[in-house]
Amino acid sequence: MMDTTSHVKDEYYILATSGRVDLKTLTLKHNETFGVFARMGDILKLGMEEQGIYHQGTRHLSKWELRLEGKRPLFLSSGMKRESNILSADLTNPDILIDGNGTFIPRDTIHCHRSKFIWEGNCFESIYLINFGIDPVVIRLHLFFEADFEDVFEVRGIKRERRGEYLPPEIGKQDITLGYQGLDNQKRTTRLVFSVPPVSLDNEAAIFEFKLIPKCREAFRITMQFDRREDVYWKHALVLADEKYKTMRDSACQICTTNEQFNAWFSTSLSDIHMMLTDTRHGSYPYAGVPWFNAAFGRDGIITALECLWFEPQIARDVLSYLSATQAETLNPESDAEPGKIIHEVRFGEMAALGEIPFGKYYGSVDSTPLFIYLAGAYYRRSGDLEFIKTIWPHLKRALQWIDEYGDIDGDGFIEYGRRSERGLINQGWKDSKDSVFHSDGRLAEGPIALCEVQGYVYAAKTEAAMLADLLGERELSRHLKQAAEILRDRFETTFWVDDLGFYAIALDGKKQPCRVRTSNAGHCIFTGIASEERVYRLTETLISDEFFSGWGIRTVASSEAKYNPMSYHNGSIWPHDNALIALGFAKYGLMDALLKVFTGIFDASKYFDQYRLPELFCGFHRRAGDGPTLYPVACMPQAWASGTVFMLLQACLGLTLEQPNRVVFRHPVLPDFLKEVHLAKLKIKEGEIDFVLRRHRFNVSVEIVRKTGDIEVLVIK
Repeated sequence: MMDTTSHVKDEYYILATSGRVDLKTLTLKHNETFGVFARMGDILKLGMEEQGIYHQGTRHLSKWELRLEGKRPLFLSSGMKRESNILSADLTNPDILIDGNGTFIPRDTIHCHRSKFIWEGNCFESIYLINFGIDPVVIRLHLFFEADFEDVFEVRGIKRERRGEYLPPEIGKQDITLGYQGLDNQKRTTRLVFSVPPVSLDNEAAIFEFKLIPKCREAFRITMQFDRREDVYWKHALVLADEKYKTMRDSACQICTTNEQFNAWFSTSLSDIHMMLTDTRHGSYPYAGVPWFNAAFGRDGIITALECLWFEPQIARDVLSYLSATQAETLNPESDAEPGKIIHEVRFGEMAALGEIPFGKYYGSVDSTPLFIYLAGAYYRRSGDLEFIKTIWPHLKRALQWIDEYGDIDGDGFIEYGRRSERGLINQGWKDSKDSVFHSDGRLAEGPIALCEVQGYVYAAKTEAAMLADLLGERELSRHLKQAAEILRDRFETTFWVDDLGFYAIALDGKKQPCRVRTSNAGHCIFTGIASEERVYRLTETLISDEFFSGWGIRTVASSEAKYNPMSYHNGSIWPHDNALIALGFAKYGLMDALLKVFTGIFDASKYFDQYRLPELFCGFHRRAGDGPTLYPVACMPQAWASGTVFMLLQACLGLTLEQPNRVVFRHPVLPDFLKEVHLAKLKIKEGEIDFVLRRHRFNVSVEIVRKTGDIEVLVIK
């Protein structure tokens, strides 16, 4: 026991009876279960109140707070063990006066360490306490909990007229089960199992009492089970998690540079990609983002696969498998489904099951279908896996048929969208907020709307499909697709180019009037190759001018446009994946100075974000000396295609392509000032592997082959 007298007499002693709270969060995920936690490991109702553990679209734990004698611990540090996807936090006690017996425990006496991970519908937490004082102490640890069983769309802000029924808690000696009977007649449960019996347990809190001998450790564990009844041994789950993530990292191409900050950005991005991969019946699919978009999105999965294609092609194969299996077969206006169309998103949860939201299985995107075809061609070029292409060829042909029969609503040769479902998305390109397509005076465009970048996606899709058709012996189809692609390219140039702007219009509205607005959408036309070469240079000059380029990246809308707002979702913000696609387009045309400008801006931005994790988007304010980029308040972090940005930017810089049958090509490789050397190891092509070192010199970049297995040809074009 300690008495307070000696400490109270110290006039310089700063009493600390409660820890600070901040809004920074840490994220865990495995398959359909993810958690958003405060940095100390709690689940708190702060900010957007998005913290919690979610399972299959429902929040199963909405409060989880650790207290020592009822006091919030003092935060020391926390972080993620990337190799095994474990959250780890170190805490200590505040100044504690235990009423009744006069015991005073000075702050920093007790070390509290907690770690947690998610695996197969469970969250496992381990807590240990060590007394670094000289006297034994008896202390109570409280765990306060709550399960609101809110659908993720409720957490996002949608109000429901009716909800299901909370079930009476089932309380045992060392466990408690909280339950909810949804309006969809599905019972959802959260079961908390404690490795030591609490001295008190009710439907709000578990209290544990520990006698802490100096320098000795007291430990216990909690298993949180979501819609599960069978017990899972945490050590076995940890071994499986370790093995999975180690295998994933080891199988990917290994990348290391002379810049430790870049290495940290790369490592976080790779871990986030692997964390977002979710096992499905059709392979592992990169879910879009946590917390709002932890679901399969067609467009997001395809672009993530493209970003990762050069170093981890299996992701693309699984994405193509999943999208083939979920391709629309019938006409269903309520879900914007049409035969051959590729999925927009797939949701689980009570509101999706009841049809309160249309996104249970929703097809409202105009670009997923051509991008699906384009990814198939890109995957073949990378892998040479023609046998797999044969298995999805019927799906690719149905997607091509959708483009011609349903995508071109008015028969003018361009692909448009107009929602069929009254509750579906108004805008159905990647900028799908309701105000993202507008005229120069700020008026919103009325549909059907033909977006400029979507015409580029269709051009690339038909070009790639022509190549695949030729390989599969369908010569007439191949010839037809090539011809159709060139006709589209010519008509696109004459219709979308606005000469006095020196730019492509973002879209044609329903009256075929061009929306004379300069947006980053036009940059995708460079990426897909639909833009004519002479106009690419004018586009590029504008895209890297101050109106677009903030210093951190290319904005979605030029700052001179009527609806420009650097704090908006799509009308002036900066999206990392958008910049990556544009930068890869720059590389294809040899515009390496523009590419390096974008790469450097995005890299500089990454240094300001927690754990070097690029968010879904950030604000488009101009870069100010001494300040970092401004966060967008509800951006997903992690977000799959933001995580994939670094891979595509690096590929663009290296001019790297992998061509059939066994060739690695570096076209005009360059390295930014912050990268002196780049080491690539275990880059797989066909049956072989190859290791490189690329070094930046004064006037060029050298490529050295360090190791090679198999018959691989290397071509460096300078």
